[in-house]
Amino acid sequence: MCFTVKGQSMINTACLHKNNVSGHVKELYYQRTRSERMEKKDVTEHNYLKKKLRVCVATCNRADYSKLAPIMCGIKSHPDDFELEVMVLGSHLIDDYGNTFRLIEQDGFEIGSKLHTIVRGEDEAAMVESVGLALVKLPDVLQRLHPDILVVHGDRFDALALATAAALMNIRILHVEGGEVSGTIDDSIRHAISKLAHYHACCTPRAEQYLIAMCEDHSRILLAGCPSYDKLLSTYHKDNYMDVIKSWLGDTVQKHDYIVALQHPVTTDIQHSIKIYGLMLDALLSFNKKTLILFPNIDAGSKEMVRVMRKKGIEQHPNFRAVKHIPFEQFIQLVCHAGCMIGNSSCGVREAGAFGTAVVNLGTRQTGRETGENVIHVRDADTHNKIYHALELQFGKRYPCGKIYGDGNAVTRILKFLRTIDLDEPLQKTFCFPPVKDSFSQDIDHILETQSALAVDLGGTNLRVAIVCMKGKILKKYTQPNPKTFEDRMQLILKMCFEAMWEAVRLNCRILGVGVSTGGRVNPQEGVVLHSTKLIQEWSTIDLRTPISDAMHLPVWVDNDGNCAALAEKKFGHGKGVENFVTIITGTGIGGGIIHHSELVHGSTFCAAELGHIMVSLEGPECSCGSRGCIEAYASGMALQREAKRLHDEDLLKVEGMDMKLSEPVTAAHLITAASLGNPKADAILNKACTALGVGIINILHIVNPSLVILSGVLASYYQNPVQHIVHGRALLSAQSIKVVTSDLEDPALLGAASMVLDYTTRRTY
Repeated sequence: MCFTVKGQSMINTACLHKNNVSGHVKELYYQRTRSERMEKKDVTEHNYLKKKLRVCVATCNRADYSKLAPIMCGIKSHPDDFELEVMVLGSHLIDDYGNTFRLIEQDGFEIGSKLHTIVRGEDEAAMVESVGLALVKLPDVLQRLHPDILVVHGDRFDALALATAAALMNIRILHVEGGEVSGTIDDSIRHAISKLAHYHACCTPRAEQYLIAMCEDHSRILLAGCPSYDKLLSTYHKDNYMDVIKSWLGDTVQKHDYIVALQHPVTTDIQHSIKIYGLMLDALLSFNKKTLILFPNIDAGSKEMVRVMRKKGIEQHPNFRAVKHIPFEQFIQLVCHAGCMIGNSSCGVREAGAFGTAVVNLGTRQTGRETGENVIHVRDADTHNKIYHALELQFGKRYPCGKIYGDGNAVTRILKFLRTIDLDEPLQKTFCFPPVKDSFSQDIDHILETQSALAVDLGGTNLRVAIVCMKGKILKKYTQPNPKTFEDRMQLILKMCFEAMWEAVRLNCRILGVGVSTGGRVNPQEGVVLHSTKLIQEWSTIDLRTPISDAMHLPVWVDNDGNCAALAEKKFGHGKGVENFVTIITGTGIGGGIIHHSELVHGSTFCAAELGHIMVSLEGPECSCGSRGCIEAYASGMALQREAKRLHDEDLLKVEGMDMKLSEPVTAAHLITAASLGNPKADAILNKACTALGVGIINILHIVNPSLVILSGVLASYYQNPVQHIVHGRALLSAQSIKVVTSDLEDPALLGAASMVLDYTTRRTY
């Protein structure tokens, strides 16, 4: 065997081996050697091409630094994977708030950029001007730093400026602690940042579910826990805690015998929050316990709060120690061993729960937060006595430690998450519309409530309203004759809806909206009945959505009754999981709906699926629509009743064995009974009706080619077998096998009206 790698050199190399080595062994040796060389080359090239992820962490104040510092430490400790840039702005650089940027430097971080972005004034206008100033300064800094990822935290107006600038400059954003709910303007800012951010590191399962409900991509959401827990869970039990307590509160203070107070302004109700602050100070003065009180943050209203504190002489009072800032590790020790914490800081409802420290939460700033049993809320803190009694209840109590917001491993998860970010994937965000997972709640009323819809069905004879639960069960139904005039009809609809709402409370049902099914042509986008059937008078060009929504304060959906029947089958009936099917209502008239690619077909002028008005004869009987030869003119309940009356008037209807009273009105049912007892005239009429309906359905099969036909209404069971037989005999070969089935649903129009509401709550289109 001859080897010719680079000519003679390969042969010379082969000659160095012993003569008894076979050519096959020689070949394996050279293949293995070459493979090893290539592997070493690939590893070298991979290491050379591997790019560090350039991460910029931006911190605005003492609170967010406590959450971001553990992440910064983690990034700094992995220099092979990450390159850390630190940006400082906001109140970090203000003397009145402690010049806390020095703590960042003391922690060993090199600050790459300092931006003075705060416009003093501590009012609403100053907050807006501060955001504007930050937006003016940030572009130059971000262009110079050129980070791959910008890490922003929480819900501060400074962070909103950061996220806005980065998003507009095509810089990827990781938002920490998104998806939470607190109850003030912070919610709006936090959710706005979430919409700008490309990636999310959230703290709780509920926050994760809220982000999903906000249409954020689940694959870009990390349930990490709160980064501050990584530090506090390893810090709070240090043995030197008494030294920390004495250094801030004096040598005579013992653990569990002092209070930590921290109250911030509520920017959506500044004057009320200042009043609560004054009442809290009065209660603390009366309670007569050593108190460590921190200055409020820089939000609008903070200056007035400080004035209230100084007016009451808090800074000179022997029971109080007022401070601008405490290092996070020491602050955690102080909160952990306090007899109680009071105010509206997120630390009270988040970090304090990890230690079992009792908390009195004042006002609405943290109303929406998840809390442990250690928190007592004084939401309407309108008197000094109310706050004082809350202190009496909480002071000195110890509660079980909770880990709602983290388990101490958030940073490890976040670093792992950062490593998975592919900088080559598209920067443009995509929003998802997944069903929201069920969330756990500590509110027993919410746990027991049944999510439901109000369904309204406007028929030619009756007006019906029902409470329908998520599983499609009709829990309560009301029926009244349909009034003849528009005013009476609207008045009755609202009256019946209000009655159903009151009953829903008794049944513990949460009504999510109102769905309306009505005859005629409907514009579902506007909630307007465009043209009515002759059966419902004064019912054209009618806006149904607005008056019902205004009166009920609920979202309202409106659609044609045939379309609603199709939606009912799609959600609860034979059409569940079927991508293409047709529903045909065989009742007083003939209607229906078409589901194509799992969506309801409305048509350009909202008259798609007017199946009753498919013409099957040019010379047929006159239809209610004014034309001739429509399916409805042959096969509807009205058409059969008309023919039954004609036979009855000619004394050709009644046959032997048929029980019919003289005073009894003639109906389609009498025609069917007569045919079943051998009346040839009645049988001929019904055969013509079945043929007309079957031919009409064949036309539908040949146009939209559904995989299933569902017959609904009072005549469905009678028509099923004859129509299936006609389809099998007359349709194209490819359509002959399509099944015709009858609906099993109790009330398709009501269930379809409800499905419009219930589908929306799970983000499903219809």
